[in-house]
Amino acid sequence: MTTPPTPTEPAAGSAARPGRLGVGVVGAGRVGAVLGSALRAAGHTVVGASGISEASRERIATLLPGVPVCEVAEVVERAELVLLAVPDDALAPLVAGLADTGAWQAGQLAVHTSGAAGTAVLEPARAAGAIPLAIHPAMTFTGTSLDLARLEGCTFAVTAPAAVQPIGQALVVEIGGEPVIVPEEARVLYHAALAHGANHLVVLVAQAAQALREAGIAAPGRVLAPLLGAALESATRAADAAGDEGPGAIMALTGPVSRGDVGTVERHTEALADLAARTGATDIPAGYGELARGATRRALASHRIGDDAASALLDALDRARAERKGH
Repeated sequence: MTTPPTPTEPAAGSAARPGRLGVGVVGAGRVGAVLGSALRAAGHTVVGASGISEASRERIATLLPGVPVCEVAEVVERAELVLLAVPDDALAPLVAGLADTGAWQAGQLAVHTSGAAGTAVLEPARAAGAIPLAIHPAMTFTGTSLDLARLEGCTFAVTAPAAVQPIGQALVVEIGGEPVIVPEEARVLYHAALAHGANHLVVLVAQAAQALREAGIAAPGRVLAPLLGAALESATRAADAAGDEGPGAIMALTGPVSRGDVGTVERHTEALADLAARTGATDIPAGYGELARGATRRALASHRIGDDAASALLDALDRARAERKGH
């Protein structure tokens, strides 16, 4: 394999400062355009970007002004670092298709931003002499300049062969992020954890907001923001403070489950079942039940509640689930 350039060594074709690379952005979506802009701000040169939709072309014009809009093959031909920021399902066919046409170049950095994939998906590029890197930012993107400030301190999962990991780490640090190494075999689990936490948090907020509106609250977001913000801050702090053996985020649990308050939980399930009957929002009582069941088990395991309280809570939740199925 060709010895890879590092961000501290001159790269062929780089212009001003040592270690600057010519970056090609394949897929100027919300992630690609922002990361391309961040790499540019770090001193790299964005030599081309591809974008099919009007929105992508607008992002190139806004976040990467002056960068030529090119076909994918031309972007790859121009670049020393190819940033592949395309949907997960499109990544493997794209990498293989570029290999079939001989587009990949020896010594070229092939970097993708998919959360669930490691470097195995880049094997066709690696076989052609390219250097594989998977770098995933653990944040949501708006596709605007607001994201650039949010990259500061953002965690990036870096997956690469051991010899290449320092390159990925250095690129992340250059744009203000904090790199963590995620093994190839753990990549899907890592991404599932993020999706479960972030995506399902949105669902949880949507469910809570609907219930609040039905309760007569005109601005549910305003009610939820300080409550959920405090809960999230406490839980994430507890998760890190616990270490590998501690109880973790569940130590931030408040509310009826943490107190073993069975009567309140029963009244909750009744009110939510009535809401579902009136509105068809059956996911709300079901979601409440499953999360309350999980909260009960974790509260028991962390000694927040005792065996009797946990049994009573689980029995109440089981009765509510049976009644939902009976209807």
